[in-house]
Amino acid sequence: MLRITNVRILSQTVRAVLALAAEVPPTPRIATVVNAPGLLSAPTPVVQPARGYAKSKDKKKEKKGAGGAKVHINEDQLAEVFDVAALRTLMERNVATMKDDYIKNLSLRSATGAMETLKVTYEGKDYQLQELGQIVRKNPKTVVVNLVSFPQTIPAVLQAIQKSGMNLNPQQDGTTLFVPVPKVTREHREGLAKNAKTLFIKCRDAIKDAQNGQIKKLKKQTDISEDLNHQVQAQITAIANEYIKEAEKMMEIKQAELLGDKS
Repeated sequence: MLRITNVRILSQTVRAVLALAAEVPPTPRIATVVNAPGLLSAPTPVVQPARGYAKSKDKKKEKKGAGGAKVHINEDQLAEVFDVAALRTLMERNVATMKDDYIKNLSLRSATGAMETLKVTYEGKDYQLQELGQIVRKNPKTVVVNLVSFPQTIPAVLQAIQKSGMNLNPQQDGTTLFVPVPKVTREHREGLAKNAKTLFIKCRDAIKDAQNGQIKKLKKQTDISEDLNHQVQAQITAIANEYIKEAEKMMEIKQAELLGDKS
């Protein structure tokens, strides 16, 4: 009788333990690190570092912002350090000279305008050809220059026309010059466009010389701080770049005109 009772108690105890075990949530498994063969240390969770990757848009922003910021030109600050007005005047003069050369020397000669404003140097003074003689377009292929009023200037006029870069070969008959106008070919257009670039490079180099000359003087100044010196140098370079861009745009317009590009 006692044995039966003990079996019943044991059976009830087992059921209770099983029921309790069913209610307890399972314990998560944690990876362990083996320190030595056959020995386990305390469970240590392994954390993997998360690595962030830049998105394509972010990369584009980084590349876009990689360049230097635009230099702000402070005229008042520059005026306290050097004669900025004189520097600008010098650079403007170089651009104006290039523009003048374009008008005088780079024409398709569809009219007599290019010859009218041609510069002629006589006895140390400069004159426009139209001031010395009468210029008439006899026909589409010939321009006539009558120098009866100033015959003494004929040698200077001949030299100016021949060296104008317009590929003209005047023929003299007394006090009259007959100037054959060559046919405008594609080769001729390309030659003029090339000359336009040559004149631009000449202008650009002159502006750069003015820039470098002013920076060279600035580096010798000891009455301003090093930071201010660098700031002013950057602004001088920015000013030069403005005039170079202006001249470059002028060149592009002239080349398009000479080549007959509609764009």
